[in-house]
Amino acid sequence: MNQVQLSAVDLNLLVLFEAVFAERHVGSAAGRLRVTPSAVSHGLRRLRELFDDPLFLRTPKGVVPSARAVELAGPISEILARVKTVVGSVERFDPAVSARRFTVGASDATWAVLLPRLTATLSHAAPGIDLAIHHLLPISGLEQLDKGANDLVVVPIDDVPARFVAKVVWEEEFVIAARAGHPFLKKPSLRSYCELRHVLVSITGESHGFLDQALAAKGLSRRVALTVPNFLLALTALADSDFVAAIPSSLTATHAARFGLGSVRAPLPLRRWQLRAVVPKVSLEDAGIAWLFEAVVRATQAPRPTGAKRA
Repeated sequence: MNQVQLSAVDLNLLVLFEAVFAERHVGSAAGRLRVTPSAVSHGLRRLRELFDDPLFLRTPKGVVPSARAVELAGPISEILARVKTVVGSVERFDPAVSARRFTVGASDATWAVLLPRLTATLSHAAPGIDLAIHHLLPISGLEQLDKGANDLVVVPIDDVPARFVAKVVWEEEFVIAARAGHPFLKKPSLRSYCELRHVLVSITGESHGFLDQALAAKGLSRRVALTVPNFLLALTALADSDFVAAIPSSLTATHAARFGLGSVRAPLPLRRWQLRAVVPKVSLEDAGIAWLFEAVVRATQAPRPTGAKRA
């Protein structure tokens, strides 16, 4: 692109591109940008002329990006991140007086543990900063960072691509939770576990999960009597029933008393995993993002209640 062409490019078009790519919907992108849908549509026409490509194809439920749009998403996100860094460097970032708004993504189980600590940190050290909380699936975390839809994510990931920076925030494992006083908590065994009615957290409603695979390897099975789309609903279902459920240990340690629950170690070996806070490497040039990254890590280091007792 030569100097004359570059001078004719409106940087706001790249901001619009990033919003439409993240939202996959003209109306939602308009709301995010605080403009009218017609303004977004007009901007898309200019983008199509600029890149000589349809970029976003209309569907009954919104828009889908073309192959060219997918190629452009990463570079455009990096460009905008660097622009934010340059603009932000004009005034030194001070969390005590900043009024910035950050977007952070994680699963519902992670948020139920992290959010009280993070908001306490912000209330004390950065009372003017606002948070936009995104619920996301673990597999979509890095994709949301690439799109610019989140400033930071907390996800269970082992292999982090070089374009990101990650720090372990805590180690996690599943425990078996049930209402306080449930007979299984007093005398847990693999046999009795298989005979119980189970709650399974399943976004799709599918009634087969990783525990069923582990049981099948031992020639065993269980009855999944209820599927729910998130872990907080699972805790609610356990509170007044004889169901049991596999729940992240940090979630039960944080909220078991509130729901009147107890927990024990699973009666069969289950894998532990690590949750990591992740940001694009280029974003750390922004002092605000760098501060947020460290604030999230510090918030997760606060002492947690002890987890499940041993079975």
